[in-house]
Amino acid sequence: MAEEITTRSPLEAVKIAEFRNLLIGRFTFIIGLRMMSTLVGWWIYNLTNAPFAIGVVGLSEFLPAVSFALYAGHVIDISEKRKLLLRGVSLYFAAVLCLLLLSTGFTAQHLHNHVIALGIYFVIFCTGIIRAFTGPVFNVVLAQVVPRSALQNATTWNQGAWLSASVSGHALGGFLIAALGNTGTLIVIASLLLLALFVLIRLKHKPALNERSSAKTWDSVKEGLRFVFRTKELLGAISLDLFAVLFGGAVAMVPVYARDILKVGPQGFGLLNGASDIGSICIVVFLTFFPIRRHQGKKLLLAVAGFGTCIIIFGLSRVFWLSFGALMISGMLDAVSVVTRGTIMQLKTPDNMRGRVMSVNSMFINSSNELGQFESGLAAKLLGVSPSVIFGGCMTWLVVVITWFKAPSLRKMEY
Repeated sequence: MAEEITTRSPLEAVKIAEFRNLLIGRFTFIIGLRMMSTLVGWWIYNLTNAPFAIGVVGLSEFLPAVSFALYAGHVIDISEKRKLLLRGVSLYFAAVLCLLLLSTGFTAQHLHNHVIALGIYFVIFCTGIIRAFTGPVFNVVLAQVVPRSALQNATTWNQGAWLSASVSGHALGGFLIAALGNTGTLIVIASLLLLALFVLIRLKHKPALNERSSAKTWDSVKEGLRFVFRTKELLGAISLDLFAVLFGGAVAMVPVYARDILKVGPQGFGLLNGASDIGSICIVVFLTFFPIRRHQGKKLLLAVAGFGTCIIIFGLSRVFWLSFGALMISGMLDAVSVVTRGTIMQLKTPDNMRGRVMSVNSMFINSSNELGQFESGLAAKLLGVSPSVIFGGCMTWLVVVITWFKAPSLRKMEY
């Protein structure tokens, strides 16, 4: 990076009241979404008894999220951010109400399981559209509530909140399914989204910073794409993470491992779902106080290689605690990648292009989770569940080796 990055205090960003509201709102919002994702995976698998159906859930969200991502970036840059954020959270709340209707006993009595599954796919498809706008705008607002000097610290805190919410959402999702069933769990999720909306309403108005708001949509989109492809470190980190997540999406098969391989039920399912996030939050807390100072690119590649190794161990394991440990360590290593990439994006992106750049990142990274979920479901159908997970870990290793030799600028990257 051109400028030296320093962090005066680990609590530098948290001292800003508006950033705290954003952090709390996002934390509550993500808890709800992670619980919903946990519930939908378990629900679909029990409706269909088909691992491939879990992959279709990922594809249902991936297609609209990617299709609308670039346009969403343009809209974010020319829009008032607070209104866009509140609208997105409200639409997610409406989607949860639709799932709540599908989960009732009345629906189960009058509709076949496959019809209910189709309804779930449709709702998830709609959330993919909403996600294309809502996901990036959180990160854009972050850059508008903290000064540039606090961006690295704010990014680490933001990632910590996201991961903490993921831990809570995944783990609580499994326990709530066991205690309250699908309908009761969805009521809790709806309540969390309402709480997030109440907190985020406190944010101040965030006007558009893009002076070229009159530019044609496609020209605006191309400008964002050109920036990403010109910034080699950013492009390299995004590409590495894209393929690592695509092939290393072992979490998608956790419902199958929990029920049929490890036989640990909904409680074990919730723990396995949260294992990688538990590891991630541990490392994010560590990086908040001891950020990576040198050789970030090399450490990023080594972390992704270790992530692939953990996925292979998870695929081979038939012992619950070994599986849990492999997923937890994979989360630790994945957090290094996430924090490094997030810091680069916030520091390298001009304010008037944040929406487009964050949307490109969302298209390549966030949606790769859903595409990876589909890839895992397809591979499980073709190869079997365990071989598909092992294959994904091996492919992650291959991606690291290729990147190490073909992208020396990423390997030598420092900021």
